[in-house]
Amino acid sequence: MGLFPNEHETIVGVAREIQTGARTCMQVLEKCLDRIEEWEPRLKAWVVVDRMGALEQAEQLDLELAEGVWRGPLHGVPIGVKDLYDVAGLPTAVGFAPWAKSIASTDAQLVGALRSQGAIILGKTVTTQFAWVDPPATRNPWNLERTPGGSSSGSSAAVACGMCLAALGSQTGGSIIRPASFCGVAGLKPSYAGPSAGLFPFSPRLDHPGLIARSVGDLQFLHEGAFGGRSLDQASREKNRPETPSKAARPPRIAWLQGAFQERAEPVAQDGVERAVRTLRTAGAEVNPIPDLFDLDEMIELHRTIMAHEASMLHAGMVGRYPGEYQPRIRALIEEGRRISDTAYWKALQYQDALRTQVYEACEGAEVLLMPAALGPAPDCSTTGDPIFNSPWSLSGWPAVSFPIELTAEGLPIAVQLVAPRLGDDLLMLRAGLWCERAIQDASRMEQGGTDAT
Repeated sequence: MGLFPNEHETIVGVAREIQTGARTCMQVLEKCLDRIEEWEPRLKAWVVVDRMGALEQAEQLDLELAEGVWRGPLHGVPIGVKDLYDVAGLPTAVGFAPWAKSIASTDAQLVGALRSQGAIILGKTVTTQFAWVDPPATRNPWNLERTPGGSSSGSSAAVACGMCLAALGSQTGGSIIRPASFCGVAGLKPSYAGPSAGLFPFSPRLDHPGLIARSVGDLQFLHEGAFGGRSLDQASREKNRPETPSKAARPPRIAWLQGAFQERAEPVAQDGVERAVRTLRTAGAEVNPIPDLFDLDEMIELHRTIMAHEASMLHAGMVGRYPGEYQPRIRALIEEGRRISDTAYWKALQYQDALRTQVYEACEGAEVLLMPAALGPAPDCSTTGDPIFNSPWSLSGWPAVSFPIELTAEGLPIAVQLVAPRLGDDLLMLRAGLWCERAIQDASRMEQGGTDAT
């Protein structure tokens, strides 16, 4: 398991091999199933693996290829689905025991979109209960004594060790970017677009469906398939063959956030980000440190006000019906939400509305903001980690992408996060992320003497 994947471990590489006939969809799936057999007893990343259903999908997709039908870069790509999304014929338990046999009749919107693009829906990955912070059974593949994060814990762990090539996640606070960072994979929280059909809600004003994969290049293909986003390389679709995502025409302009986003990071994360910044500058990026643009404590407080209030409304009837089934931290959040006044809630919503449309002149023309993806590497399994560096972007609705930059001396991943400082600039952010990821990986491989993985 390397921090930086070889091409054959990515959607970009697998798509090319499938489309050219170098590998079949069945061969790609069987490799993932072998990894599940190897890793799952230790990691506990899956609620259910739909082995027979996945094999049937792979067989059908290979038949389509034999008839000259190629659905695009996701054709034959095995994907895990966080157990908050409905998958037709599989249970949607959301980590809640009373719903363990609640079978979905239809696919969630994003699941259906990925399936239509040829993705193989492999099964349901573990989520924390109702996507809150009670620690899951899942373990971190880099160190089984460390948390994989939450709540997209199963999705991140499964992708990290090759059980699937990508997975659906979701983020209300930091539940895509943080576990992706802890598990050494790439995460994408797109711009806020409102409730997503077939995704169990936590806080409708904050919930973001999103994606986890091995690389930013993979995320751009997934973004196009799941959300209908424009590809970074439209020529690949026009030529009807998978290509490595297009390199940006020029290096990005980056605002490196200082203040609380630097001061509160653990020293190992601070040092890692500083090394990444030096690498990006050497490669040609314009990276300018700027003062903290935000009152981070205020943003966290107002984010929690909205989240707790909406969670308490959603669960008001169920807590009394299932008094012994709620885990302690989600129960405490619901109780906290009950104490929040309507006035405080509406004040937080007004702040959020203003933030979502605000463009900060202090960014001085920067295309993306840069900061650590998490406070540091994965902590122990008593916690899912602190989402303090992620929740502001769930509040603002701005898109965020993260990718690993190095391993600590203990062998744990550290990641950087890029945020587009305006709503809806997913493509701009992905283009910058792809450029930065390549610059950092190229520099690391040069240091390693040209090897393909760290």
